[in-house]
Amino acid sequence: VQLQASGGGLVQAGGSLRLSCAASGRTFGNYRMVGWFRQAPGKEREFVAAISWSGGDTYYADSLKGRFTISRDNAKNTVYLQMNSLKIEDTAVYYCAVQRGAFGHYYYTSTYDYWGQGTLVTVSS
Repeated sequence: VQLQASGGGLVQAGGSLRLSCAASGRTFGNYRMVGWFRQAPGKEREFVAAISWSGGDTYYADSLKGRFTISRDNAKNTVYLQMNSLKIEDTAVYYCAVQRGAFGHYYYTSTYDYWGQGTLVTVSS
């Protein structure tokens, strides 16, 4: 599968962006979980949100609940990350990834099998 993340850009603090993750080669239906992660300069990659493709269950980093929303469009084979009330500290490269395994925890990068190339989000003051 190839994952294409898009939608990043420059936005002022308080603004919104919607990121998209499109799959090609295989559909998201072949995978159990689709996740979004982010990596700020000099920091480790961290969990943002995840969604189970079949049931649509969603999971969020505690610090992002209420501002970020993950969703999926089965017909378009695309997962979205709606980001509202953006803060300067949300500046990072955002990556989407898919998880095949039945038992891997959605929170850990090591449990994901394929990653997109990332899209840069820059939040300015």
